[in-house]
Amino acid sequence: MSTRILVVYYSATGNAAALASALAEGARETGAEVRVRTVPETAPPEAVAGNPRWQAWVDAGPHHEYATLADLEWAEGLAVGGPTRFGGPAAQLKSFLDSTGGLWAQGKLADKVATSFTSASTTHGGLEATVLATNNIFYHWGAIVVPLGYGDAHLKESGNPYGGSFVSRKSAAPDELALGALRRQGHRLARVTGYVAAGLKTGR
Repeated sequence: MSTRILVVYYSATGNAAALASALAEGARETGAEVRVRTVPETAPPEAVAGNPRWQAWVDAGPHHEYATLADLEWAEGLAVGGPTRFGGPAAQLKSFLDSTGGLWAQGKLADKVATSFTSASTTHGGLEATVLATNNIFYHWGAIVVPLGYGDAHLKESGNPYGGSFVSRKSAAPDELALGALRRQGHRLARVTGYVAAGLKTGR
């Protein structure tokens, strides 16, 4: 049986969506069954209108189906990501994660394998803080957190060992260095999830 991977993202201008797609591609390369989901835009219309790229992205969406708790229950492994907002995950994404209390209380999130990713407009704009803050939620779930790490020489160039990230200077779209890191992250997530799922099924 193939490993079941869920990728949930929030994107304001398309950059986080591109990272999510790359991660999903990496997971699929292992033979995993992958669902890519987004979350609703909840920012006030006037805030969206203040950024032409944000408005254009909203007008073109939704770009994937909205994530549900059923998707989360289905998944054996998941990746969660979006832009950093003042050193933490965006409220739109956090709102979905905050809705998981019922599954957590039932123990249905324990032992899932999880990883996270982000983007920012400046080098020191909170990339690592956002990934670590997202991972804090996984710890509360009892999930098994999988970092990106430095296991591949390519990753020593792309940077963040905590989780895939991209610095979008002057509104640049993710480059191949960042997308390659996210594909590797997806591959690692699916591979580790497969190991964990097999161990749980055999009781090892």
